[in-house]
Amino acid sequence: MVGMTTTAAPATTTPVVGFDQVTKTYGSNRAVDGLSLRLYPGETVALLGPNGAGKSTTLDLLLGLKQADSGTVSVFGTSPREAIVAGRVGAMLQSGGLMDEVTVVELVKLACSLHPKPYKAADVLARASLTQIADRKVNKLSGGQAQRVRFALATAGDSDLIVLDEPTTGMDVSARQAFWATMREQADQGRTVLFATHYLEEADAIADRVLVLHRGRLLADGTAAEIKAKAGARRVSFDLEGTIDEAALRGLPFLTSVDVSGQTVRIQSSDADATVHALYGLGVYPRNLEVAGLGLEQAFVAITEAEEAKQS
Repeated sequence: MVGMTTTAAPATTTPVVGFDQVTKTYGSNRAVDGLSLRLYPGETVALLGPNGAGKSTTLDLLLGLKQADSGTVSVFGTSPREAIVAGRVGAMLQSGGLMDEVTVVELVKLACSLHPKPYKAADVLARASLTQIADRKVNKLSGGQAQRVRFALATAGDSDLIVLDEPTTGMDVSARQAFWATMREQADQGRTVLFATHYLEEADAIADRVLVLHRGRLLADGTAAEIKAKAGARRVSFDLEGTIDEAALRGLPFLTSVDVSGQTVRIQSSDADATVHALYGLGVYPRNLEVAGLGLEQAFVAITEAEEAKQS
């Protein structure tokens, strides 16, 4: 997938979304903990976090489905409800079912009729690649097809903010690529796209900004490259011949992880230069030596694990 780039909004631009010290608790569980953030026009933002990080609750607060215990949530300078009633927000959520005993086209036409600034139903169906199954009952759809219907409902009208919760779950590779091509078009037209995903390769390829939540707090905020750099570690991989002394490898300086698979060793180090220097000092000769930055997935794991270690 081709990465999406947009121009960063100036500080004076009115935020599309504003969270100011927002807190939401469920009993003794604080799902969102003093969260503050801003989203701006034209941004494509990935919301990441381990299970229980507060992603779904954050989206629910943004969409007015839940009310904050403290702090304020604003959307286009108004309340979430006012923004949604005005048709400025389209949402695709995992929660909530679809109407079963109707056809795809009937459901899409209903969504279009309810939107203050509707698109033509035929165009919405085409954009979501649903034209060929428009007359099929919703309860006869596959998981990927149902996701595409949810996407159609989220884009039934001209909204300025599109919120997507795990949007490509159940889609095959070609459907995912087509979906993100459509989202790139939406962002290019100045719309803000916010999506939560477990597919970190999507966040790396698509988002121009990544938010990492952990226990309801904003742990990291930046481009994918900045998030990777924040992890402060690099990957080192190499092959060794003969018997591998794992204990000696684990004694190398600045290691954060070690994985030995057959004759291949993969390590992560906070100072790759010093680690490789010490590796040669063991008297071994690594072949196919590669040193690279962490991918977004590895960086995400490193950042969240480091935070867990602080709080344990």
